[in-house]
Amino acid sequence: MDTVASAENVQPRDGLAHTFHIPVMGTGYTVDTPLKVARYGINSTISLVDDVLLEQMRKYYCEKEGEVYVAIGNDTSDARAARITAYLNLLDRLIDRDVLRLRNEDFAPGSDLSRYFELLPDSHVRSLYVEMMAADNEVDRKQMQEHLRTLVRRGRVDVNIMTKIDRINFLEGKQRPREFSDALAGLRGFAESTLRSCLILSAGLNPSLYGYLSSFDDFYADENGHIKKEIVLKVSDFRSALIQSKFLARSGMWVSELRIEASLNCGGHAFATEGHLLGPILEEFKGGREKIISAVRPIYEKALRARGRGGDQIVLPRQRITVQGGIGTPEEDKFLRDFYGVDGTGWATPFMLVPEVTNVDEKHLEKLKAAKDEDVYLSNSSPLGVPFWMLRDSESELLRKDRIEQGHPGGRCKKGYLAADTEFTTLPICSASHAYQQKK
Repeated sequence: MDTVASAENVQPRDGLAHTFHIPVMGTGYTVDTPLKVARYGINSTISLVDDVLLEQMRKYYCEKEGEVYVAIGNDTSDARAARITAYLNLLDRLIDRDVLRLRNEDFAPGSDLSRYFELLPDSHVRSLYVEMMAADNEVDRKQMQEHLRTLVRRGRVDVNIMTKIDRINFLEGKQRPREFSDALAGLRGFAESTLRSCLILSAGLNPSLYGYLSSFDDFYADENGHIKKEIVLKVSDFRSALIQSKFLARSGMWVSELRIEASLNCGGHAFATEGHLLGPILEEFKGGREKIISAVRPIYEKALRARGRGGDQIVLPRQRITVQGGIGTPEEDKFLRDFYGVDGTGWATPFMLVPEVTNVDEKHLEKLKAAKDEDVYLSNSSPLGVPFWMLRDSESELLRKDRIEQGHPGGRCKKGYLAADTEFTTLPICSASHAYQQKK
């Protein structure tokens, strides 16, 4: 065990196998990415917005993997949370199964076990693998192989909640209690899962959601400072990171990672800062790590003691700083880690071009490969009222324009996850829906 622990400590950043993670991409592109990359020690993120899609994916993988599938219908009292928990638990079981299978493989060319080590960046563990492959003595080679098997680490299945997507739900025309809103039910679904991973909160502060976190034991640190379900804040500037970290600390919640996103460079919503580029933002974080810790620590410790969770000596959990958005080459990744001292990076758009990782149909993949600068623009297409990067000839954009030409602007909005507008109706509807745009 001592040998394994020491080997972990010299792996790149945070003891992880890789220096990068795969961020969330929409509701569908990365919905099953963990099943494709976690066995190689790569962390990836799925969206919790669409519980209906997650239920469909659970049905598909249960049938594919020989698992018993029992549908969770709309008549279930807590259907959204139950669907999310069931899908996340399924991913957890299947990934454990895949990793066990991988560890038992031979170190043969093309095997998943060999691929695991070949994909690693330069590290102590990668060097051990290279040394094993070059070993002439068969006994030494076998011993090294057995040691390498113990060093295999599965990637995390992280989840993302966009705090702005928090529809209040109704049952038979009556508003349901606050804990049944989309964001809070999504949080509950993750909190009650078996996963040991991260909750990534994006799109700003949601007081109801942030306060609800303290209802679940998995978000509190144990006596050694370890947290089963860590909180990650996706932020665009230092001030936002400090404000949100303090807010969470008041309820005994520790932010384990500040994930800086280059808003104007990311492939989705552009939560733009006021003229600040990524470089100066990262420079402020580089020099301000201790400022955040020192400002948050007394608030956090006071909150824990008030809840009877802290003793005389509270072990402060770790805090990582990562960055994502617009990274396209290994050189850029290395520069961000070396110069700004970040603990890792997120690669999204490049993985849209990797069919083994994300779900992109072949026709759209060809459009992405052929796209030039002028084919992508910052649109007002998002119902959230935030600028959104759009590919001009994507199927969704062509369909949107076609509906306008036909005199039927807007979509059907069958699922209603962004139904939040009451300008013309008593019950909320989506501003991208046909019902809203006709009235508007």
